[in-house]
Amino acid sequence: MSKVEKKKYTEEADYSYNLRTAREEALRCLLCIDAPCSKGCPAGTDPASFIRSIRFNNIKGAAEIIRSNNVLGGSCARICPYDKLCEEECSRCGIDRPIQIGRLQRFATEQEKAFKMKVLQAPKKKKPFKVACIGAGPASLACAAKLAMEGYQVTIYEERDKAGGVLTYGIAPSRLPEHVVVHDVKTVKDLGVKFEFGVKVGKDIDLKEMGYDAIFIGAGLWSAKTPNIPGLDKKGVWTAIDFLEKARAEKEKFKLGEDVVVIGGGDVAVDCAVTAKLLGAKNVHIMYRRTIEEAPADMPEFIYALSLGISLTTNMAPAEVMGDDKVEMVAFNGRDGVSGAKIKADTVVFAIGQQPEDMTAIAPVKLSEKGVIKAGSNGKTSVAGVFAAGDVVNGGKTVVQAVADGKEAADSIIAYLVKKEGVK
Repeated sequence: MSKVEKKKYTEEADYSYNLRTAREEALRCLLCIDAPCSKGCPAGTDPASFIRSIRFNNIKGAAEIIRSNNVLGGSCARICPYDKLCEEECSRCGIDRPIQIGRLQRFATEQEKAFKMKVLQAPKKKKPFKVACIGAGPASLACAAKLAMEGYQVTIYEERDKAGGVLTYGIAPSRLPEHVVVHDVKTVKDLGVKFEFGVKVGKDIDLKEMGYDAIFIGAGLWSAKTPNIPGLDKKGVWTAIDFLEKARAEKEKFKLGEDVVVIGGGDVAVDCAVTAKLLGAKNVHIMYRRTIEEAPADMPEFIYALSLGISLTTNMAPAEVMGDDKVEMVAFNGRDGVSGAKIKADTVVFAIGQQPEDMTAIAPVKLSEKGVIKAGSNGKTSVAGVFAAGDVVNGGKTVVQAVADGKEAADSIIAYLVKKEGVK
């Protein structure tokens, strides 16, 4: 993020290109024959091609390239760690600065939406195979979209009342506005993918009895990790996902108090801190147990948080949440074994990671020691006809990686169903 202006909670913090500034940036591209930027995108969004299209004023062509390779192109344009992926590979890095690929992708997808471009199409004639996708997060959406474009009948089952997974419930709207996610999900729906909300597979329904030819599990990580310290049961203590979901639902009505402490060093922790600040908390502190160099959050996100007046303290691990019935203070122990701190708090948010729920309720798949599903890069699990990808397999990486994994699993599902059709 490059802006340091404090906006409303629901307003996007970063700015967009217009046609003139987008073309000016695209004109900086060196038009590499063997473009390293395109090799740097896990989802194969092909920045080199869509930048060329923008350069020559073919905005629809740019949108088609992005959307056909990444059905969640609008969301990824906001939240992808470009500085560690395609922009890091940009040839201009050795001259001055990389092409602003993320901002150009955002421009193209915004134009796609503004002019109601119809980019993706599914065949009218459907194949006689049904596939169920568990969870409506990035991996499932990417998998379902690819299957639908090949003519397969796909139904996504989602426990919550909206699609998007972490895009909807786990990222602050200042970084990813809801309307962007809604448009990306609509792109999937328009391909004929069906959605069933409020359904927990393995509890409310049993897919074995519903005649699906293949099952894809992309349920994500929704069980929060918490440290083994006293005081976690006090009022005012939140896990990150619950906190962000509550904030999206209540917005300015969410009463946090003046002092908020966020514990963690990832993008989710920064989102929680920014959310607290934009919702009116006077003092917001990010506390992280390691150094800033070891923190997984993107540096631009940290810079934006600091620009809002949010403090960042490293090498401090939580020791106790203090107070009577409600949190009043949080105690920390220094990494050096000597230092310590106590910070006043009305609200405490633990953003130290997520873990999967028990996936064997869906299918008897093999799990790792960490509880994630064991699956190859092709998405195949230990159970024939059951595939999995995304965070529930890799333990929690980027959204663009989940998209890539979902597409790879879709290819495996297609190969499995083609073979199944041959047997019939």
